[in-house]
Amino acid sequence: MPDTPTGPSAPTPSTPPTPPIPLTELLAREELGLRLLAGPAQADLLWVHTSEMADPYPYLLGGELLLSAGVLLKEPDTYVARLVEAGAAALGFGVTPVHDAVPQALIEACERHGLPLVEVPPATPFTAIARAVWRLMAEARHRELRRVTRAQQALATAAARPDPVPAVLHQLAVQLTGRAALLSAAGEELHAAGRRPAPEVRAALARLTRVVSPTTAAASPAPTSATDTLGDTHLFAYALGGGQGLVLTLTTGRREAGDHTVAGIAVVLLSLLAAPHQGADAAGRSAALVRLLLGAGPADVAPLLGGAEHWTLVHARRSGGGGPVDPLTAGALGAALGSALVDAGRGGDAVKVLVPGDDRITPQPGWTLGTSAPAPITALDLADDQASRALGRAVATRTPLAHHRTGSGLAALIPPAEAEAHARALLAPLTATLAETLRCWLSLHGSWDRTATALQVHRNTVRQRIARCATLLDADLDDMDVRTELWFALRRL
Repeated sequence: MPDTPTGPSAPTPSTPPTPPIPLTELLAREELGLRLLAGPAQADLLWVHTSEMADPYPYLLGGELLLSAGVLLKEPDTYVARLVEAGAAALGFGVTPVHDAVPQALIEACERHGLPLVEVPPATPFTAIARAVWRLMAEARHRELRRVTRAQQALATAAARPDPVPAVLHQLAVQLTGRAALLSAAGEELHAAGRRPAPEVRAALARLTRVVSPTTAAASPAPTSATDTLGDTHLFAYALGGGQGLVLTLTTGRREAGDHTVAGIAVVLLSLLAAPHQGADAAGRSAALVRLLLGAGPADVAPLLGGAEHWTLVHARRSGGGGPVDPLTAGALGAALGSALVDAGRGGDAVKVLVPGDDRITPQPGWTLGTSAPAPITALDLADDQASRALGRAVATRTPLAHHRTGSGLAALIPPAEAEAHARALLAPLTATLAETLRCWLSLHGSWDRTATALQVHRNTVRQRIARCATLLDADLDDMDVRTELWFALRRL
Protein backbone atom coordinates (compact mmCIF):
# COMPACT_ATOMS: atom_id res chain seq x y z
CA MET A 1 0.00 0.00 0.00
CA PRO A 2 1.54 3.38 -0.97
CA ASP A 3 0.22 5.20 2.12
CA THR A 4 2.36 5.41 5.25
CA PRO A 5 0.16 5.39 8.34
CA THR A 6 0.65 8.01 10.99
CA GLY A 7 -1.41 7.03 14.02
CA PRO A 8 -2.00 9.00 17.20
CA SER A 9 1.06 7.54 18.88
CA ALA A 10 3.41 8.27 16.00
CA PRO A 11 5.60 11.36 16.17
CA THR A 12 4.24 14.42 14.41
CA PRO A 13 6.08 14.87 11.10
CA SER A 14 8.01 18.06 10.75
CA THR A 15 7.49 20.54 7.95
CA PRO A 16 9.81 19.79 5.02
CA PRO A 17 12.94 21.92 4.80
CA THR A 18 11.54 23.71 1.76
CA PRO A 19 9.27 26.73 1.39
CA PRO A 20 5.67 26.09 0.25
CA ILE A 21 4.93 26.25 -3.45
CA PRO A 22 1.99 28.38 -4.63
CA LEU A 23 -0.50 26.34 -6.62
CA THR A 24 -0.47 29.08 -9.25
CA GLU A 25 3.18 28.29 -10.05
CA LEU A 26 2.32 24.65 -10.72
CA LEU A 27 -0.68 25.62 -12.87
CA ALA A 28 1.61 27.87 -14.90
CA ARG A 29 3.70 24.89 -16.09
CA GLU A 30 2.25 24.57 -19.58
CA GLU A 31 3.86 21.19 -20.25
CA LEU A 32 1.67 19.64 -17.53
CA GLY A 33 -1.60 20.89 -18.99
CA LEU A 34 -3.26 21.31 -15.59
CA ARG A 35 -6.57 23.17 -15.28
CA LEU A 36 -8.26 24.59 -12.20
CA LEU A 37 -11.91 23.52 -12.15
CA ALA A 38 -13.09 24.63 -8.70
CA GLY A 39 -11.98 26.33 -5.50
CA PRO A 40 -9.48 29.14 -5.04
CA ALA A 41 -6.21 29.30 -6.94
CA GLN A 42 -4.42 30.57 -3.83
CA ALA A 43 -3.04 27.51 -2.06
CA ASP A 44 0.38 26.53 -0.72
CA LEU A 45 1.69 23.05 -1.51
CA LEU A 46 4.01 21.31 0.93
CA TRP A 47 3.81 17.75 -0.39
CA VAL A 48 2.61 15.61 -3.26
CA HIS A 49 0.72 12.45 -2.30
CA THR A 50 -1.03 9.82 -4.39
CA SER A 51 -3.85 7.72 -2.96
CA GLU A 52 -6.84 5.76 -4.32
CA MET A 53 -8.31 5.07 -0.89
CA ALA A 54 -11.96 5.89 -0.30
CA ASP A 55 -10.87 7.89 2.78
CA PRO A 56 -7.19 8.90 2.83
CA TYR A 57 -7.69 11.11 5.91
CA PRO A 58 -5.58 8.96 8.33
CA TYR A 59 -2.59 9.15 6.00
CA LEU A 60 -2.48 12.88 5.23
CA LEU A 61 -0.08 15.24 6.95
CA GLY A 62 -1.62 18.53 5.79
CA GLY A 63 -0.59 20.77 2.91
CA GLU A 64 -0.67 17.99 0.30
CA LEU A 65 -1.57 18.12 -3.32
CA LEU A 66 -3.48 14.84 -3.30
CA LEU A 67 -3.48 13.06 -6.66
CA SER A 68 -6.22 10.53 -7.40
CA ALA A 69 -7.95 8.89 -10.37
CA GLY A 70 -11.13 8.33 -8.30
CA VAL A 71 -10.97 4.52 -8.29
CA LEU A 72 -13.04 4.26 -5.10
CA LEU A 73 -14.84 7.61 -5.30
CA LYS A 74 -18.47 7.05 -4.27
CA GLU A 75 -19.53 9.99 -2.05
CA PRO A 76 -17.81 13.13 -3.45
CA ASP A 77 -19.10 15.48 -0.75
CA THR A 78 -17.98 13.25 2.12
CA TYR A 79 -14.67 12.60 0.37
CA VAL A 80 -13.91 16.32 -0.08
CA ALA A 81 -15.06 17.19 3.44
CA ARG A 82 -12.60 14.65 4.86
CA LEU A 83 -9.75 16.05 2.72
CA VAL A 84 -10.45 19.57 3.97
CA GLU A 85 -10.60 18.29 7.54
CA ALA A 86 -7.21 16.61 7.07
CA GLY A 87 -5.70 19.89 5.82
CA ALA A 88 -5.10 18.91 2.20
CA ALA A 89 -4.07 21.91 0.10
CA ALA A 90 -5.56 20.80 -3.22
CA LEU A 91 -6.95 17.80 -5.11
CA GLY A 92 -5.55 16.74 -8.48
CA PHE A 93 -7.99 14.47 -10.36
CA GLY A 94 -6.69 12.40 -13.26
CA VAL A 95 -9.16 11.58 -16.05
CA THR A 96 -9.12 8.18 -17.74
CA PRO A 97 -9.01 5.27 -17.42
CA VAL A 98 -11.54 5.30 -14.53
CA HIS A 99 -13.42 8.52 -15.40
CA ASP A 100 -13.70 10.10 -18.81
CA ALA A 101 -14.18 13.51 -17.18
CA VAL A 102 -14.05 14.96 -13.70
CA PRO A 103 -17.40 14.14 -12.05
CA GLN A 104 -19.65 17.17 -11.76
CA ALA A 105 -20.57 16.21 -8.20
CA LEU A 106 -16.87 16.37 -7.27
CA ILE A 107 -16.53 19.81 -8.86
CA GLU A 108 -19.53 21.07 -6.90
CA ALA A 109 -18.27 19.56 -3.65
CA CYS A 110 -14.85 21.18 -4.03
CA GLU A 111 -16.45 24.53 -4.82
CA ARG A 112 -18.71 24.19 -1.80
CA HIS A 113 -15.87 23.29 0.62
CA GLY A 114 -13.33 25.70 -0.89
CA LEU A 115 -10.84 23.00 -1.92
CA PRO A 116 -8.89 23.71 -5.14
CA LEU A 117 -9.67 21.03 -7.75
CA VAL A 118 -7.18 20.55 -10.57
CA GLU A 119 -7.88 18.48 -13.67
CA VAL A 120 -4.94 16.30 -14.72
CA PRO A 121 -5.10 15.41 -18.45
CA PRO A 122 -4.54 11.78 -19.61
CA ALA A 123 -1.13 12.58 -21.09
CA THR A 124 0.26 13.81 -17.78
CA PRO A 125 1.42 11.08 -15.35
CA PHE A 126 1.24 11.77 -11.65
CA THR A 127 5.01 11.31 -11.41
CA ALA A 128 5.53 14.26 -13.75
CA ILE A 129 3.50 16.46 -11.40
CA ALA A 130 5.52 15.24 -8.41
CA ARG A 131 8.79 15.98 -10.23
CA ALA A 132 7.55 19.46 -11.15
CA VAL A 133 6.60 20.23 -7.54
CA TRP A 134 9.95 19.08 -6.17
CA ARG A 135 11.75 21.08 -8.86
CA LEU A 136 9.79 24.19 -7.93
CA MET A 137 10.61 23.55 -4.28
CA ALA A 138 14.30 23.28 -5.06
CA GLU A 139 14.20 26.56 -6.97
CA ALA A 140 12.28 28.23 -4.13
CA ARG A 141 14.78 26.89 -1.59
CA HIS A 142 17.64 28.30 -3.65
CA ARG A 143 15.94 31.71 -3.83
CA GLU A 144 15.26 31.61 -0.10
CA LEU A 145 18.86 30.73 0.76
CA ARG A 146 20.15 33.55 -1.41
CA ARG A 147 17.74 35.99 0.20
CA VAL A 148 18.64 34.87 3.72
CA THR A 149 22.36 35.08 2.91
CA ARG A 150 21.99 38.64 1.59
CA ALA A 151 19.94 39.60 4.64
CA GLN A 152 22.48 38.04 7.00
CA GLN A 153 25.31 40.00 5.39
CA ALA A 154 23.31 43.24 5.53
CA LEU A 155 22.38 42.73 9.19
CA ALA A 156 25.95 41.84 10.14
CA THR A 157 27.21 45.00 8.42
CA ALA A 158 24.60 47.04 10.27
CA ALA A 159 25.66 45.50 13.59
CA ALA A 160 29.21 46.76 13.00
CA ARG A 161 28.09 50.38 12.65
CA PRO A 162 28.58 52.96 15.44
CA ASP A 163 24.80 52.92 16.10
CA PRO A 164 24.29 49.16 15.80
CA VAL A 165 20.84 48.74 17.35
CA PRO A 166 19.02 51.34 15.18
CA ALA A 167 21.02 50.20 12.16
CA VAL A 168 20.01 46.54 12.61
CA LEU A 169 16.35 47.50 13.05
CA HIS A 170 16.47 49.67 9.93
CA GLN A 171 18.04 46.90 7.89
CA LEU A 172 15.52 44.37 9.23
CA ALA A 173 12.65 46.65 8.22
CA VAL A 174 14.17 46.96 4.74
CA GLN A 175 14.73 43.22 4.33
CA LEU A 176 11.18 42.31 5.44
CA THR A 177 9.51 45.36 3.87
CA GLY A 178 7.79 46.36 7.09
CA ARG A 179 8.37 47.91 10.50
CA ALA A 180 10.73 46.71 13.21
CA ALA A 181 10.72 48.00 16.79
CA LEU A 182 12.60 47.19 19.98
CA LEU A 183 10.57 47.46 23.18
CA SER A 184 11.76 47.63 26.77
CA ALA A 185 10.49 45.38 29.54
CA ALA A 186 7.96 48.12 30.38
CA GLY A 187 6.66 48.21 26.80
CA GLU A 188 8.44 51.47 25.91
CA GLU A 189 9.56 51.74 22.28
CA LEU A 190 13.34 52.21 22.43
CA HIS A 191 14.04 52.19 18.69
CA ALA A 192 11.95 51.67 15.58
CA ALA A 193 12.36 51.65 11.82
CA GLY A 194 9.69 51.70 9.15
CA ARG A 195 6.28 53.31 8.86
CA ARG A 196 4.33 53.58 12.10
CA PRO A 197 1.36 51.17 12.00
CA ALA A 198 -2.28 52.05 12.58
CA PRO A 199 -3.60 52.24 16.19
CA GLU A 200 -5.40 48.90 15.95
CA VAL A 201 -2.21 47.23 14.73
CA ARG A 202 -0.23 48.78 17.61
CA ALA A 203 -2.84 47.50 20.06
CA ALA A 204 -2.57 43.99 18.59
CA LEU A 205 1.24 44.19 18.81
CA ALA A 206 0.99 45.19 22.47
CA ARG A 207 -1.12 42.11 23.17
CA LEU A 208 1.35 39.95 21.26
CA THR A 209 4.27 41.46 23.18
CA ARG A 210 2.68 40.46 26.48
CA VAL A 211 2.58 36.85 25.27
CA VAL A 212 6.39 36.64 25.04
CA SER A 213 7.13 38.89 28.02
CA PRO A 214 7.84 36.82 31.16
CA THR A 215 5.81 37.63 34.26
CA THR A 216 6.45 36.55 37.83
CA ALA A 217 2.89 35.29 38.15
CA ALA A 218 3.12 32.99 35.14
CA ALA A 219 2.89 29.28 35.93
CA SER A 220 5.07 28.32 32.94
CA PRO A 221 7.84 30.05 30.98
CA ALA A 222 6.66 32.48 28.29
CA PRO A 223 7.20 31.45 24.65
CA THR A 224 10.12 33.04 22.87
CA SER A 225 8.04 34.10 19.85
CA ALA A 226 4.43 34.68 18.86
CA THR A 227 2.62 35.57 15.63
CA ASP A 228 -0.76 36.97 14.71
CA THR A 229 -2.59 38.36 11.69
CA LEU A 230 -4.80 41.46 11.55
CA GLY A 231 -6.42 41.80 8.16
CA ASP A 232 -3.58 41.77 5.63
CA THR A 233 -0.94 42.65 8.26
CA HIS A 234 1.27 39.96 9.76
CA LEU A 235 2.49 40.56 13.31
CA PHE A 236 5.50 39.00 15.04
CA ALA A 237 7.01 39.30 18.52
CA TYR A 238 10.34 37.82 19.64
CA ALA A 239 11.80 37.85 23.15
CA LEU A 240 15.48 38.77 23.15
CA GLY A 241 17.94 36.67 25.11
CA GLY A 242 19.90 37.88 28.09
CA GLY A 243 17.03 38.11 30.57
CA GLN A 244 16.57 41.86 29.99
CA GLY A 245 12.90 41.66 29.01
CA LEU A 246 13.50 43.28 25.60
CA VAL A 247 11.10 42.35 22.79
CA LEU A 248 11.51 42.69 19.03
CA THR A 249 8.25 43.34 17.18
CA LEU A 250 7.68 43.15 13.43
CA THR A 251 4.79 44.12 11.18
CA THR A 252 4.76 43.16 7.49
CA GLY A 253 2.21 43.37 4.73
CA ARG A 254 3.19 40.00 3.34
CA ARG A 255 4.80 36.84 4.62
CA GLU A 256 7.51 35.16 2.60
CA ALA A 257 9.66 32.10 3.00
CA GLY A 258 12.73 32.91 5.04
CA ASP A 259 11.15 35.77 7.01
CA HIS A 260 11.38 33.84 10.26
CA THR A 261 15.02 32.95 9.58
CA VAL A 262 15.92 36.59 8.85
CA ALA A 263 14.13 37.70 12.00
CA GLY A 264 15.97 35.03 13.98
CA ILE A 265 19.32 36.40 12.80
CA ALA A 266 18.28 39.87 13.93
CA VAL A 267 17.17 38.52 17.32
CA VAL A 268 20.61 36.97 17.90
CA LEU A 269 22.43 40.17 16.90
CA LEU A 270 20.19 42.41 19.00
CA SER A 271 20.51 40.07 21.98
CA LEU A 272 24.30 40.31 21.75
CA LEU A 273 24.26 44.08 21.26
CA ALA A 274 21.85 44.72 24.12
CA ALA A 275 23.31 42.20 26.55
CA PRO A 276 25.49 43.51 29.38
CA HIS A 277 29.20 43.00 28.84
CA GLN A 278 30.62 40.20 30.95
CA GLY A 279 34.03 41.79 31.67
CA ALA A 280 32.85 42.39 35.24
CA ASP A 281 30.24 40.22 36.88
CA ALA A 282 26.82 41.86 37.12
CA ALA A 283 26.43 40.77 40.73
CA GLY A 284 29.79 42.35 41.54
CA ARG A 285 28.75 45.64 39.94
CA SER A 286 25.51 45.64 41.92
CA ALA A 287 27.38 44.94 45.15
CA ALA A 288 29.82 47.77 44.40
CA LEU A 289 26.96 50.18 43.85
CA VAL A 290 25.25 49.17 47.09
CA ARG A 291 28.46 49.59 49.07
CA LEU A 292 29.09 53.03 47.56
CA LEU A 293 25.55 54.08 48.51
CA LEU A 294 26.18 52.84 52.03
CA GLY A 295 29.28 54.98 52.36
CA ALA A 296 32.16 52.78 51.23
CA GLY A 297 35.04 54.43 49.41
CA PRO A 298 36.14 53.74 45.81
CA ALA A 299 39.17 51.77 46.97
CA ASP A 300 36.92 49.45 48.98
CA VAL A 301 34.67 48.55 46.05
CA ALA A 302 37.34 48.37 43.34
CA PRO A 303 37.97 44.61 43.86
CA LEU A 304 34.28 43.96 43.04
CA LEU A 305 34.76 45.59 39.64
CA GLY A 306 37.57 43.33 38.51
CA GLY A 307 40.37 44.36 40.83
CA ALA A 308 42.29 46.47 38.29
CA GLU A 309 45.00 48.66 39.82
CA HIS A 310 44.52 51.41 37.26
CA TRP A 311 41.56 52.61 35.21
CA THR A 312 41.26 54.65 32.04
CA LEU A 313 38.29 56.97 31.65
CA VAL A 314 37.00 57.56 28.13
CA HIS A 315 34.74 60.43 27.12
CA ALA A 316 32.99 59.96 23.77
CA ARG A 317 30.69 61.87 21.45
CA ARG A 318 29.11 60.77 18.21
CA SER A 319 31.11 62.05 15.25
CA GLY A 320 29.41 64.72 13.21
CA GLY A 321 27.22 65.95 16.08
CA GLY A 322 24.94 62.94 16.26
CA GLY A 323 23.14 64.27 19.36
CA PRO A 324 22.19 62.37 22.52
CA VAL A 325 23.06 58.69 22.68
CA ASP A 326 20.62 56.07 23.93
CA PRO A 327 21.73 53.53 26.57
CA LEU A 328 21.85 50.60 24.11
CA THR A 329 24.19 52.42 21.72
CA ALA A 330 26.32 53.60 24.64
CA GLY A 331 26.45 50.02 25.91
CA ALA A 332 27.62 48.82 22.49
CA LEU A 333 30.48 51.34 22.64
CA GLY A 334 31.39 50.08 26.11
CA ALA A 335 31.43 46.51 24.85
CA ALA A 336 33.73 47.54 22.00
CA LEU A 337 36.09 49.16 24.51
CA GLY A 338 35.92 46.15 26.83
CA SER A 339 33.85 47.50 29.71
CA ALA A 340 30.28 47.37 31.00
CA LEU A 341 30.81 50.46 33.18
CA VAL A 342 29.10 53.01 30.94
CA ASP A 343 27.29 56.28 31.59
CA ALA A 344 25.17 57.30 28.60
CA GLY A 345 25.11 60.92 29.75
CA ARG A 346 22.19 63.30 29.70
CA GLY A 347 21.16 65.49 26.80
CA GLY A 348 24.33 66.62 25.06
CA ASP A 349 26.69 65.17 27.69
CA ALA A 350 29.42 62.87 26.51
CA VAL A 351 29.21 59.14 27.04
CA LYS A 352 31.65 58.01 29.72
CA VAL A 353 33.24 54.56 29.78
CA LEU A 354 35.40 53.36 32.67
CA VAL A 355 37.87 50.85 31.23
CA PRO A 356 39.87 48.62 33.59
CA GLY A 357 43.63 48.56 33.07
CA ASP A 358 45.95 50.92 31.28
CA ASP A 359 45.71 49.54 27.75
CA ARG A 360 45.79 52.12 25.01
CA ILE A 361 42.30 52.91 23.70
CA THR A 362 41.85 52.56 19.95
CA PRO A 363 39.61 54.71 17.72
CA GLN A 364 36.01 53.55 17.25
CA PRO A 365 34.17 54.15 13.94
CA GLY A 366 31.57 56.89 14.25
CA TRP A 367 32.88 58.19 17.59
CA THR A 368 35.19 60.96 18.78
CA LEU A 369 37.08 59.86 21.91
CA GLY A 370 39.14 61.51 24.62
CA THR A 371 40.99 59.40 27.18
CA SER A 372 42.55 60.07 30.54
CA ALA A 373 45.89 58.84 31.76
CA PRO A 374 45.64 55.54 33.68
CA ALA A 375 44.61 56.40 37.24
CA PRO A 376 43.96 54.53 40.47
CA ILE A 377 40.36 54.12 41.54
CA THR A 378 40.81 56.93 44.10
CA ALA A 379 41.78 59.49 41.43
CA LEU A 380 38.92 59.10 38.99
CA ASP A 381 37.81 62.70 39.49
CA LEU A 382 41.14 63.81 38.04
CA ALA A 383 40.81 61.25 35.23
CA ASP A 384 37.34 62.62 34.46
CA ASP A 385 38.78 66.10 33.98
CA GLN A 386 41.60 64.75 31.82
CA ALA A 387 39.26 62.78 29.57
CA SER A 388 36.94 65.79 29.20
CA ARG A 389 39.82 68.00 28.09
CA ALA A 390 41.14 65.34 25.72
CA LEU A 391 37.70 64.99 24.14
CA GLY A 392 37.46 68.75 23.70
CA ARG A 393 40.82 68.75 21.93
CA ALA A 394 39.77 65.83 19.71
CA VAL A 395 36.53 67.59 18.74
CA ALA A 396 38.31 70.87 18.07
CA THR A 397 41.03 69.29 15.95
CA ARG A 398 38.62 66.86 14.26
CA THR A 399 40.63 63.80 15.23
CA PRO A 400 38.91 60.53 16.20
CA LEU A 401 40.97 60.07 19.39
CA ALA A 402 42.98 62.24 21.74
CA HIS A 403 44.91 61.03 24.79
CA HIS A 404 45.67 63.06 27.87
CA ARG A 405 49.20 64.40 27.71
CA THR A 406 51.15 63.46 30.79
CA GLY A 407 53.49 66.05 32.30
CA SER A 408 57.20 65.69 31.59
CA GLY A 409 60.22 67.73 30.58
CA LEU A 410 61.22 70.99 32.29
CA ALA A 411 57.94 71.32 34.20
CA ALA A 412 58.67 68.05 35.98
CA LEU A 413 61.93 69.50 37.40
CA ILE A 414 60.14 72.07 39.56
CA PRO A 415 59.15 70.86 43.06
CA PRO A 416 55.39 70.17 42.92
CA ALA A 417 54.52 72.13 46.08
CA GLU A 418 56.34 75.26 44.90
CA ALA A 419 54.91 74.96 41.39
CA GLU A 420 51.38 74.60 42.72
CA ALA A 421 51.73 77.55 45.09
CA HIS A 422 53.05 79.75 42.28
CA ALA A 423 50.25 78.60 39.94
CA ARG A 424 47.54 79.38 42.47
CA ALA A 425 48.94 82.84 43.15
CA LEU A 426 49.34 83.61 39.44
CA LEU A 427 45.86 82.44 38.46
CA ALA A 428 44.02 83.65 41.58
CA PRO A 429 42.19 86.50 39.73
CA LEU A 430 40.52 84.02 37.34
CA THR A 431 37.30 82.13 37.89
CA ALA A 432 37.18 78.44 37.07
CA THR A 433 35.38 79.16 33.78
CA LEU A 434 37.92 81.74 32.70
CA ALA A 435 40.83 79.50 33.68
CA GLU A 436 39.43 76.57 31.67
CA THR A 437 38.80 78.83 28.66
CA LEU A 438 42.37 80.15 28.86
CA ARG A 439 43.79 76.64 29.20
CA CYS A 440 41.82 75.39 26.19
CA TRP A 441 42.72 78.46 24.10
CA LEU A 442 46.42 78.07 24.85
CA SER A 443 46.33 74.32 24.13
CA LEU A 444 44.85 75.07 20.70
CA HIS A 445 47.47 77.70 19.85
CA GLY A 446 45.10 80.63 20.28
CA SER A 447 42.53 79.43 17.74
CA TRP A 448 39.18 81.12 18.41
CA ASP A 449 37.16 78.71 16.29
CA ARG A 450 38.69 75.51 17.65
CA THR A 451 38.38 76.73 21.21
CA ALA A 452 34.72 77.57 20.63
CA THR A 453 34.16 74.10 19.20
CA ALA A 454 35.93 72.39 22.09
CA LEU A 455 34.03 74.38 24.74
CA GLN A 456 30.76 74.33 22.78
CA VAL A 457 30.33 78.10 22.98
CA HIS A 458 30.25 80.91 20.43
CA ARG A 459 33.62 82.23 19.18
CA ASN A 460 32.70 85.75 20.42
CA THR A 461 32.26 84.29 23.90
CA VAL A 462 35.79 82.92 23.68
CA ARG A 463 37.13 86.34 22.62
CA GLN A 464 35.35 88.05 25.50
CA ARG A 465 36.64 85.55 28.06
CA ILE A 466 40.24 85.75 26.83
CA ALA A 467 40.08 89.54 26.87
CA ARG A 468 38.78 89.36 30.44
CA CYS A 469 41.66 87.04 31.37
CA ALA A 470 44.17 89.50 29.94
CA THR A 471 42.62 92.33 31.97
CA LEU A 472 42.47 90.41 35.26
CA LEU A 473 46.00 89.07 34.88
CA ASP A 474 47.33 92.40 33.57
CA ALA A 475 49.24 90.40 30.99
CA ASP A 476 49.94 90.56 27.26
CA LEU A 477 48.62 87.24 25.99
CA ASP A 478 50.34 87.76 22.65
CA ASP A 479 53.71 87.46 24.43
CA MET A 480 55.05 83.90 24.12
CA ASP A 481 56.86 84.12 27.48
CA VAL A 482 53.58 85.08 29.18
CA ARG A 483 51.72 82.30 27.40
CA THR A 484 54.36 79.75 28.41
CA GLU A 485 54.27 80.71 32.08
CA LEU A 486 50.47 80.64 32.12
CA TRP A 487 50.45 77.27 30.37
CA PHE A 488 52.79 75.73 32.97
CA ALA A 489 50.62 77.17 35.76
CA LEU A 490 47.38 75.88 34.22
CA ARG A 491 48.91 72.47 33.68
CA ARG A 492 50.03 72.31 37.32
CA LEU A 493 46.49 73.01 38.52
